[in-house]
Amino acid sequence: MATNRIAVAGAGSIGCFVGGMLAAAGRDVAMLARPRVTAEIQAHGLRLTGVGGPDRHVPVQQLALSDEATILHGAAVILVAVKSADTAGIADLIARHAAEDAVVVSLQNGVGNVAVLRERLPGRSVLGGMVPFNVIAPGDGHYHRATSGDIAIESDAAGTATQLSVTDLIMRPADDIVAVQWGKLLVNLNNALNALSGRPLREQLAQRAWRRLFADQMAEGLAVLQAEGIRPISATPIPASLTPHLLRLPDFLFARLLGRTMKIDPTARSSMWDDLQRGRRTEIDYLQGVIVQLAERHRIDAPLSRRIVELVKRAEAEAQGSPGLTAEAIRG
Repeated sequence: MATNRIAVAGAGSIGCFVGGMLAAAGRDVAMLARPRVTAEIQAHGLRLTGVGGPDRHVPVQQLALSDEATILHGAAVILVAVKSADTAGIADLIARHAAEDAVVVSLQNGVGNVAVLRERLPGRSVLGGMVPFNVIAPGDGHYHRATSGDIAIESDAAGTATQLSVTDLIMRPADDIVAVQWGKLLVNLNNALNALSGRPLREQLAQRAWRRLFADQMAEGLAVLQAEGIRPISATPIPASLTPHLLRLPDFLFARLLGRTMKIDPTARSSMWDDLQRGRRTEIDYLQGVIVQLAERHRIDAPLSRRIVELVKRAEAEAQGSPGLTAEAIRG
């Protein structure tokens, strides 16, 4: 049977920040992480900072850390924070090691992870989630939330979102988490653009050429979702249907709008940029790749999405980090 422990399955940047904030609020937290991450936290503890937000230090004694899945034993809630390609693998570990009455919450990018978890964890409670912010890892156990927003978790009778919510890490219930995840996927289309540019997010979004490229990507995605019958719920205060128009505004007007709706740290870059820098596989197949698949199903042309998938896969193969492309070069 589950206890009151919260386990993070796949404690990378998002997992360490979320788990660390829960631990800082006094929750019993266990983290399943790679040996490199556990060694870093054991040496330094966790330092958690955020744009316009907290500055916390969580000593290692306040956490349970391991690279062995047995740490999932007895957890009441398991927060899944692995990359989309690793979802099936982590589901199998949960099936073997976690209590059957544990609530499993996906805090992953993309829209297909909950279906994979439910398929491999039949009879268990699996909830979708959406993390609107990104987290960067400067090193030595330091994790910095670089953009703003509250986590959304699928509504359930137990009120899991409300129970998990703590100061400076608000989690809100969502009645239509699938639509929320599609809204986040549209915003996440910029992850690849940022990775290919090599620029900080705020610097990239300050330039109209990059915003127009992002707007055209989002418009392509919206057309495909409309054909599929999907009505996304925006991950920002701006409706998804209006976002492409607002992205095309002149720089001074957009800067004023962005300042009112979202905070972005000057050093923030996308997680896909970090993947390229570290020579890791990206999640491009679960972002632009999904748009391409739906476009092919409905016989809609999505040339920009196809082009971006090709460029990211080329950068992965070359393993030289971000190629530092211009917006014009991405358009081809």
